Amino acid sequence: MSDAPRQFDVIILGAGAAGLMCAAVAGQRGRRVALLEHNGQVGRKILISGGGRCNFTNLHCGPGNFISDNVHFAKSALALYEPGNFIELVNRYGIQWHEKTLGQLFCDHSARSIVEMLLAECARGGVETVLNVHQIAVEGGTGGGFRVACSLGEFTADALVVATGGLSIPKMGATGIGYELARQFGLKVVNPRPALVPLLLGGEEAAWTGLAGVSAEVVVRTKGAGRKAEFREKMLLTHRGLSGPAVLQASSYWRAGDELDVDFAPAIKVLGGLMVPRAVRGEASLRQALREVLPQRLAGLLAERCDFGGWSNAALEVCERRLHAWKFHPTGTEGFDNAEVTAGGVDTSDLNARTMEARSVPGLFFVGEAVDVTGWLGGFNFQWAWASGVAAGRAV
Repeated sequence: MSDAPRQFDVIILGAGAAGLMCAAVAGQRGRRVALLEHNGQVGRKILISGGGRCNFTNLHCGPGNFISDNVHFAKSALALYEPGNFIELVNRYGIQWHEKTLGQLFCDHSARSIVEMLLAECARGGVETVLNVHQIAVEGGTGGGFRVACSLGEFTADALVVATGGLSIPKMGATGIGYELARQFGLKVVNPRPALVPLLLGGEEAAWTGLAGVSAEVVVRTKGAGRKAEFREKMLLTHRGLSGPAVLQASSYWRAGDELDVDFAPAIKVLGGLMVPRAVRGEASLRQALREVLPQRLAGLLAERCDFGGWSNAALEVCERRLHAWKFHPTGTEGFDNAEVTAGGVDTSDLNARTMEARSVPGLFFVGEAVDVTGWLGGFNFQWAWASGVAAGRAV
């Protein structure tokens, strides 16, 4: 590569979901786009998502499915590019897909088809993709454009889009460069934390890890101040604590010190049969009642831990209430290594909600997971990547 900087209209840092989408949209608008990626391939998180089939959107996506310090920020971008828009693109490329539970859409075959589609869209726009880009340093932002120096030379452009993702799954190449760049240009960053992540149990509750592999449909409720939420899906016991869709969803709201309430038998009166006249009451009856609605090993542990006094109707009612609001006290999360996404990120108060442009730095944009907008499990984070990428791609 020559010593002279290569000139483009737009430089995009990061060739994940949001970066690829932004590049394709900007390129097809006639912008000269350089898409810089530090990995040796694009879309690595797309390729592993959904068990390799990519849960690429959710039919029920709306602002209420996202967490942010500003719960209204995502509305504009999500309204500009909806799930139907991405489905139309997928259909245009003949990619076969299917709907699973709760509106989740997956490829019938490989997630690679989504990456290939996005690359084809980039090619239509003449996007130049550069891989294995390291040692990135950015200058500019004062009205004279941006200069990006890296291991493969220098690039200049009037617009810079930061699509570098968050801190989740560092083995896939995740770094904090997006937050570093935000701070470099004077933008605030909401403290990043693991989200959609398994929770750890310790102390007396560590006994639950003996049920590793057992799962049940439950309702999990979070009770942190201002962070109340509940999810009815599967919970999985692991050798370290709690996981499964219901717990992963709740983890995005959970903070250290918060309790989790678990309803082990949603909408079911578990012990009703023990309260009728002349019913046989005792530990064997209790275990049998629990086994009728729960896996055997889980029923056994709950029977041991119900801890109520006597077999009166009042005592049974106490046990019943506990089964529908069992309190867990997680000691932490499994961290960014096992988190599907990163919550927190570039403070949305510093960004334009319709364009993703920094309010104080013209020409600087942040999209995707780097921004303080985090979706629920089930395709919502991909829809945010597509929508925020399109918003910036139309604006650069």
